[in-house]
Amino acid sequence: MNASVTSVTHFPIRAALSAFQPASAASALTIDLGARSYRIHLGFGTMADAASWAGLAAGHTAVIVTNTTVQAWYAQPLQQALEPIFSRVLVLALPDGEQYKTWNSLNTIFDALLTHQCDRKTVLFALGGGVVGDVTGFAAACYMRGVPFVQVPTTLLAQVDSSVGGKTAINHPQGKNMIGAFYQPERVVCDISTLQTLPDRELSAGLAEVIKYGPIADMAFFEWLEAHMGALRARDPQALRMAVQRSCEIKAWVVSQDEHETGMRAILNFGHTFAHAIEAGLGFGTWLHGEAVGCGMVMAARLSQALGLVDAAFCERLQHLVQAAGLPTVAPALAQDPAANAAAWLHHMRVDKKAQAGQIRFVVIAQPGQAALATADDALVTRTIAQCSAQTA
Repeated sequence: MNASVTSVTHFPIRAALSAFQPASAASALTIDLGARSYRIHLGFGTMADAASWAGLAAGHTAVIVTNTTVQAWYAQPLQQALEPIFSRVLVLALPDGEQYKTWNSLNTIFDALLTHQCDRKTVLFALGGGVVGDVTGFAAACYMRGVPFVQVPTTLLAQVDSSVGGKTAINHPQGKNMIGAFYQPERVVCDISTLQTLPDRELSAGLAEVIKYGPIADMAFFEWLEAHMGALRARDPQALRMAVQRSCEIKAWVVSQDEHETGMRAILNFGHTFAHAIEAGLGFGTWLHGEAVGCGMVMAARLSQALGLVDAAFCERLQHLVQAAGLPTVAPALAQDPAANAAAWLHHMRVDKKAQAGQIRFVVIAQPGQAALATADDALVTRTIAQCSAQTA
């Protein structure tokens, strides 16, 4: 093993997962967390289907938290679906964008809840993408020390990743998702029909979070993505369903094993250490989260190669798939001077939540379909950044 490695912790999970079945179509999946277990309702038209809401603990008030873009498309349909269950259904629209994943948005939610005298049985509904889901979930975790909430994701990224697993947070200027809580939703309702109104750039961003599941857990799924990327970008309904379902199956199994990310769950952050540095370094909202993850996966694969874990052919294969999804694969400069650029990257990565005692830990690919946590010295990381950056492209 390369001398730059100080530790590698392997997480082989393929044997524990069910085999990928591209012809199957589940209508619901379960996140198995004992008393906090919940269902993911998955399909077309699930938002309007009464079965999606059956058995939901109903209070007097439902509050739909969305953004100004999604509000125009889906706030009224969700409101209509919830009116038979709740005495009143309120809608609160936040500004749209990663740059609004802040204390101000969180306080906007609290102000509305207090103004409308919402009690502990009020149920919050996060209608939108990852920003809405994260902020709403964090608000639910905090308001009156915890009220129920439901995830209703309308973006591909949220459906396959951020809505599942109970991570809630807001950003801090120095780091992404640094202030938050683990707080599980009551359920997740994925209406795949909403992906038809998603802008192309947002669809591509979501595909990054789909792609990651192949290298870390399921190369059969990776091969399926290689064969069906054109159909996914063309919004073929059945291809989208298969991608969402398999992604949720893998994430559900991992979260069930490690709810609070004390070990295995960290593999779901493949590419994210580099990605979060891109987002913070460029300014939140400059690149979409999925765009940064796409590039970050290419960088993490190259680091895996430098550590002697995978070969160049695998890295090129992953890069080709990321490119086919319409995502960037060349790392941006965070500063113009090469030394300052390297320092900026390392600074932002040391703020990453996986870091321990100032030492950066990366999710790497131990072999295709199996992820690991590894540390590497700064010199090797800097060389990887240079290899992948615009300065040397």
